[in-house]
Amino acid sequence: MNKFPERLKELREQKELTYYSLAKQTGFDSYSISRWENGLQIPNIETLIVLADFFDVPADYLLGRKEY
Repeated sequence: MNKFPERLKELREQKELTYYSLAKQTGFDSYSISRWENGLQIPNIETLIVLADFFDVPADYLLGRKEY
């Protein structure tokens, strides 16, 4: 099971960010963030690294391979 969508949403909500505010802070567009959270699109590796760095979590956590 792909845990990325739920982990991204969880981290975004913990920081009380909207799609728009996360997009503004990371340089991605809010449409893509919505698609990632809804499991309609998978980010590339560079995007995954940016998100992991932004949320200060290991990329493996975002992918559901590790707990944090």
